[in-house]
Amino acid sequence: MTELLRVEGLSAGYGDAIVLDDINLMLRDGDSLALLGRNGVGKTTLLATLMGFTRVRRGTLHWQGRDLSRLAPHQRAQAGLGWVPQERWMFASLTVEEHLSAVARPGHWTIPRVYEIFPRLQERQRNLGNQLSGGEQQMLAIARALMVNPSLLLLDEPMEGLAPIIVQELQRVIRQLIGQGGMAVIVVEQHARLALAMTQRAMVLDRGRVVHASDSAGLLADQARLDALVSVGAT
Repeated sequence: MTELLRVEGLSAGYGDAIVLDDINLMLRDGDSLALLGRNGVGKTTLLATLMGFTRVRRGTLHWQGRDLSRLAPHQRAQAGLGWVPQERWMFASLTVEEHLSAVARPGHWTIPRVYEIFPRLQERQRNLGNQLSGGEQQMLAIARALMVNPSLLLLDEPMEGLAPIIVQELQRVIRQLIGQGGMAVIVVEQHARLALAMTQRAMVLDRGRVVHASDSAGLLADQARLDALVSVGAT
C-alpha cells in the first residue's frame, strides 16, 4: 500500500495559541481512522491543519511525498484531500446539482455515482442549498467532497445533530466508502462506538496530544479503556 500522509512532530494552532502538540500520524491508501477525544482537545484543529487553515509552529506534513505546508487550501483539495467540515457550508444561491458540478474533478466519483449512494439528493437536485433539511445538507456536504475525487476524505462530526434514521443512512454510506478501499478516511466523531465500528484504526487526543493509538476493534472491545479515554463520547 502506498503512503499518502505522514505527519511528524506537528505543533499547530491559531495565532499564538498552540492547540496541537507533537502529533505523529501516517496513513496509506485505503486506511480508515477514527479520531476521538472529548470536546476541545484538537480533533477539528487537526483536520483544519491538514487543510491549511491553521498556523503550523513545528513539525512536518507530507502528502504523497510532497511538503503539504507549501500548498494553499484550494491546492490541497486539488492534490486529493476532501473535507467535510462541521459547518457544511451550503450556498443558498446554488442548487444541489450546482454544488456538485462546481467542484467536480475527473475520476471515479461523478454526479450519477453520487446519486446512487444518495438517492435523496437526486430527488432534490433542483432544490437550493438552504431548502434542504440538516440531514440532506450533510449528505450534500459529503457528496460535494467526493466530487473532488479525493484520495483522503476528512469527515468532521458527520453525525452531529441528526435524526437516528439519517445517522443510520450516513453510517451505511461511510461504511461503503471505507469498504471500497482506495480512498483513505479520517472520521472525527463524538459517538465513539459508531466511529470505531466503521474504521480500522483509532487515535485519541487529549489536550492536543495523542494519548492512545490502536486498532479500532481492540479499543471498541475494551469498554473500560474507551470510557476512560473519551468519557461521554463513548455513548
